[in-house]
Amino acid sequence: MKINVGSIDRVVRVVLGLALLSLLFILDGDVRYVGLIGIILLATAAMRSCPLYSMFGMSTCSAESRAHMK
Repeated sequence: MKINVGSIDRVVRVVLGLALLSLLFILDGDVRYVGLIGIILLATAAMRSCPLYSMFGMSTCSAESRAHMK
């Protein structure tokens, strides 16, 4: 899998992922399940790869970081 998520992007994904997951405990009703989207953000941060970035040829990872991770 190609690395395309940079350090700052990873931090943002983790923070937003945890915030979304917290909605499961804060909100009532069916709307709280929107928080499950946080799992996707946490997974892409952990894998350092985003399928949408790959589809569009994007990368927030520096070339230097990609060279070290191969």
